[in-house]
Amino acid sequence: MAADAAATGGVKLQEDGRMSNSGRQPQPRAIGVWRWIGRLLLCQMVVWGAAAAVARSHDAPRLSDIADASHIGLGAAGVLRLFTARLPSGAPPDPDAVVAALIVIHGEPRDANRTLGAGALAASLAGRAADTVVVAPLFQVAAPEDEHCHFHGNPTARPDDALWTCSSWISGGSAGGGGPTSFAALDALAARLVRDWRRLRTITVAGFSAGGQFVQRYVGFARPPAGLRLRYVVADPGTWLYFDPQRPVPLSDGGFTWQPVDAGTVAACPQANRWKYGTDGLPGALGASAGEARAHYAAADIAYLEGALDAGDQRGAFYKILDKSCAAELQGADRLHRGLAYAAYDRRFLAAGHALAIVPGCAHDVTCVLPSAVARRVLFPD
Repeated sequence: MAADAAATGGVKLQEDGRMSNSGRQPQPRAIGVWRWIGRLLLCQMVVWGAAAAVARSHDAPRLSDIADASHIGLGAAGVLRLFTARLPSGAPPDPDAVVAALIVIHGEPRDANRTLGAGALAASLAGRAADTVVVAPLFQVAAPEDEHCHFHGNPTARPDDALWTCSSWISGGSAGGGGPTSFAALDALAARLVRDWRRLRTITVAGFSAGGQFVQRYVGFARPPAGLRLRYVVADPGTWLYFDPQRPVPLSDGGFTWQPVDAGTVAACPQANRWKYGTDGLPGALGASAGEARAHYAAADIAYLEGALDAGDQRGAFYKILDKSCAAELQGADRLHRGLAYAAYDRRFLAAGHALAIVPGCAHDVTCVLPSAVARRVLFPD
């Protein structure tokens, strides 16, 4: 734990405290009763845990039950679907009250309903439901590929939808192979929010998991509307965009040293410093050079979130679906340690003001991370 605290610049990972039993031992005659009670409680805890898992995933609400649908035109490519969360009362947000927007970006299964619900709950718990409109785009994928990245409760693609693949939207891919990039689509969404909410002053773009990958890469290429404060929250991404060949080497004290990707590394791992892991081969459609993207990133208002339990192959970390390519492994062993390493890289090479916050008790679960007290302070700092 001390090592991780050093890597996060003093943020200490929290562990569950364990109280040891003290006092007299139960009398022999009562041991059987205590064992029976313990087994009953254990069974009940298993049932509660299973029920909670179901509630977070399989029973996620339909988007149509929690949000109002609209869309943004993206020219010949089609439209981007946009969903606006209703207030806890079930009413739409009041245009005269809204001064901030929270855009939440779904993960790889395109779980826009679950992500939107987590963002809306965070706003409610922070006391910001009335003045913050919470919205989620849905990057659509055509059949039959959508079978690999479709989350129940979300609408399937329609004929007029702009389409990406299960992975292309994550790194700024173009809709339909030649239409606007997913980054340009988010620019259009921000401009739309400014038009729709006349008192809007701040937009926070938050992404979890693959959505975190999207947001972290989007920052350097974003073209926000003028006169607007734009903030970014990157939560538990599987991999990161590095702006130079430096890669982390963990030290025994919890810190990092840095080793550049050299010719030998590239020979063994050709993708080591290529987009989306680095800036070699940067797609021209993104509209900025590597140097320009780096400068934009360093100057941006960014915060990082990591679940304290999103590490290794422990339960809830979804290690099986983690990117384990050689380019990803150069960034660290798992999501938490890749995040710790990137925060250290940011402090060393990019900007001193991009903070990392650790969310205790959460693994790889958007419904745990975003509504947490730690995340609420990051999402709603004012």
